[in-house]
Amino acid sequence: MRDIDRAKGLLKAEGCSCAFVKGGTTYTSWKSGVAPLVEFLSSDMELDGFSAADKIIGKAAALLFVLAGVREVYASVMSEAAIPVLQKSGIAHSCGTLTRTIENRAGTGPCPMEQAVAEIDDPAEALVAIRDTMERLAQQGGKR
Repeated sequence: MRDIDRAKGLLKAEGCSCAFVKGGTTYTSWKSGVAPLVEFLSSDMELDGFSAADKIIGKAAALLFVLAGVREVYASVMSEAAIPVLQKSGIAHSCGTLTRTIENRAGTGPCPMEQAVAEIDDPAEALVAIRDTMERLAQQGGKR
C-alpha cells in the first residue's frame, strides 16, 4: 500500500486531524487547524519525503507542507489557493472536495490563517505569520 493511501486510511479510520506516513514511520495528531503542522515543524520533526493526509488544506497549510518537505498530500477539503503552492513545489496533491476558500470555524468569514498568508509566498515567512496569528488569537480567547 502506498504511503498516501495509508495516511488517508488513518485520517478516516482513526478520526485524527492529520496523518504523516513514510514507510514504517507514522505520525498523527488530533489537534485542529494548522496547529499540528506548526507543532511538528517547531519540534524539528523530520517530515521530508513523507506523505500526509489532512482534513483541511488551505494556502496556510500548503505553505507549511512545503516547509516540511512532504512529497504528497491529500485533503478531505482543499482550497483553490493551496493548489498553486503545492504545484510550484512539486508536491502531488488530491482532495475529496475542492473549495474556493477556507472559512473560519464559525463559518462567518475567512479563516484567520488564510488571511495571515494571503500575500505571502515564502514558506518560512508564512510560518512566522501563522505563529503570530495563533498567538494573537490565543490572547483573544481563541476565537477563530
